[in-house]
Amino acid sequence: MARHNAKHQKRRQRENSKHSENQIQSRKKKFVRPEEQETYCRKIKLFLEMHKKLNKNELAQKCHSKRNIPAYQAALAELLKKGVILERRQYYTLVSQKQAFRAETVRLHAHFGFIQDENGKEYFVAGKFLAGSLKGDIVLAREIPSRSGSPEAEVLSILEESSQTRIAGQVIATEDGLGLLSGIAGMPLHIDYKESCHYKIGDQVLCEVTHRGSRHMDHRVKVILNFGSADSAYNCMRARIAEQEIPVDFSEKVLAEAKKLASVGVTEFDRQGRLDLREEVIFTIDGMHSKDLDDAVSIQKHPDGWTLGVHIADVSHYVRPNSPLDAEAFRRGTSIYYADEVIPMLPKALSNGICSLNAGSDRLAISAIMELSPEGDLLRYEFCQSVIHSKVRGVYEECNAILDHTADSEILEKYKPVLESLELLDQLSEKLEILRKRRGSPELESTESVLLLDENGTCTGLAPVRRGRTEQIIESCMLCANEAAAKLAREKKFPFVYRVHENPAPERIAVLREMLTRLLPENPELLSDPEAISPGEIQHILDVTRNQTCFPVINNLTLRSMAKARYSEKPKGHFGLALRDYTHFTSPIRRYSDLVVHRILSDFLAGAETDWLVKRYAKFTENAAERASVTEIRAVQLEREADACYAAEFMKSHIGEIFDGVITSITEFGMYVQLSNMAEGLLHIHDMPPGEYFTEENWLIENTLTGEKWRLGDPVRVVCVHADVNAGHIDLALS
Repeated sequence: MARHNAKHQKRRQRENSKHSENQIQSRKKKFVRPEEQETYCRKIKLFLEMHKKLNKNELAQKCHSKRNIPAYQAALAELLKKGVILERRQYYTLVSQKQAFRAETVRLHAHFGFIQDENGKEYFVAGKFLAGSLKGDIVLAREIPSRSGSPEAEVLSILEESSQTRIAGQVIATEDGLGLLSGIAGMPLHIDYKESCHYKIGDQVLCEVTHRGSRHMDHRVKVILNFGSADSAYNCMRARIAEQEIPVDFSEKVLAEAKKLASVGVTEFDRQGRLDLREEVIFTIDGMHSKDLDDAVSIQKHPDGWTLGVHIADVSHYVRPNSPLDAEAFRRGTSIYYADEVIPMLPKALSNGICSLNAGSDRLAISAIMELSPEGDLLRYEFCQSVIHSKVRGVYEECNAILDHTADSEILEKYKPVLESLELLDQLSEKLEILRKRRGSPELESTESVLLLDENGTCTGLAPVRRGRTEQIIESCMLCANEAAAKLAREKKFPFVYRVHENPAPERIAVLREMLTRLLPENPELLSDPEAISPGEIQHILDVTRNQTCFPVINNLTLRSMAKARYSEKPKGHFGLALRDYTHFTSPIRRYSDLVVHRILSDFLAGAETDWLVKRYAKFTENAAERASVTEIRAVQLEREADACYAAEFMKSHIGEIFDGVITSITEFGMYVQLSNMAEGLLHIHDMPPGEYFTEENWLIENTLTGEKWRLGDPVRVVCVHADVNAGHIDLALS
């Protein structure tokens, strides 16, 4: 025992000694004089400029690093972090600052990724040029010649590693044991077995990066959570949500605050100072399964035109600035909807309770009361805080049945209090649609599909999203209210969060024009000037091609050529709607941007002066717009990943079956085909008939030995050969 204690004591002494040395080294590093570090920075740049490239020893010798090793190392680290110099293959080189730029890795896929520079410009990066970067990394990159017309880049080095180190994927067997097959690398990552929790082949797991290499395949991970079978789309999506650290559950503090607010209900004190509209014929129309009802409508027709009321849940009354609820709503930014799941922005006590405009209950609202001409032109508008009492909880399918005269007696009885209003809304909506077409707003068709799930949450099919007459009516009403709110803010010049959609980039329109010339050689002048594209020209393209077989492809190409809508504190207009003024005012239960708009409008309605609003909200609207844009992108990406995973889950039961489809995209590695059942798969060039293949990016694949050609928009018959739920991939072959 004495011998053991002595041995243990010596080991502790060694550890303490080593710890002391580390502390001394740490102190030495901290006490580098700035002027000494700057001297070495100049030396390093000078010698690299003279010699183009130097290895580690050569550079150290030329800089006489031994005279002050800490200062030399600090200078080297600073130049690498700033992207002034580059370390590659054990050599240092000076980076051309004209060609290189800082960027962030924003999205990764199996064989490629996307980075975004400091101005928000996005670049495609092929997998071999990603340099092992992970989402959230700050990288040094340079632009390279594009093969598709869209900006492309190469990652030169990683300047700052992201704190996001989680990767979701499937456990598979490899030559070296078990590995992680994720959506961000073409090859499986090595799993550190000893550090991981229990897992087996076929499991969907969440891993944490334990070691980073210079390529994705060199990264090392450990398993921290196991979600079960990777053949389940539900499990795959739970893992992706955990990977992206998207908050699902609310804290006890936030839940308690929401519960307290909801339990009080709408009191007499709450009604004071509000316009009482409880006797007005106001009602909601939403999807059958919707529970967060945040918009209601009312309408009156008179000889001089129409009075349209859009009444939106006054969420800002409950979610106060700097409260726990507000902080959580800001963090989430938006509710996320995928499959039959929802990750709400606000707790159910608010979203489905006191804020939801449930029929038969008094609710607080902010109302937009708009006067329109007989033709539907917006003449006057006012906003007010109100209290409403919805007469009917309308459902799209039921209202559509009423308008097309197929509703049964039970439905007609339910809607009896609002039948006249529904008919008037239909009449006004027709006027608004005419105005929308007249100003040239493009009628791009949705390419989305709805997932059909069984009682176990398993995907049993896909169906195209179809909008009925009532969906169009409600959309037209909401557009009016959004335009009026934005117009008020711009004219009064107070801070606001706008929904903006800028003009398409000229290079994207140039690509669209080239594709249209190839698809429609008989109409070479469909797009005249890429620099001066207008919404009307986009609509003209759609009108000319709507009845042609290639229309779905042209519709998709046109969608891809558009800029991405986003939020901004500046009123930049909305290209897609052909409107000067636009914001998001109508969904404060689901979007933080709308909640901010309500908060500012409430202060304005309470009598706040513009100067006061500027001081209070100028910086806040900038931050809120940026956060809303970021969280929206995250939500859209997750929803797309869910669609892909569930579609693959559905197609697993159709392996070996033959389908008709249309070629929707062509790449250097194959072509994507949309099947008649709405699923989309990849026909890889390696799985095509034997031959030598020439690919013309985005347009054509040709077998030069046989002369066979496959063009964008061509019909094709394929067989499903494989479906990977984890990756959301469907593999096809020619039948």
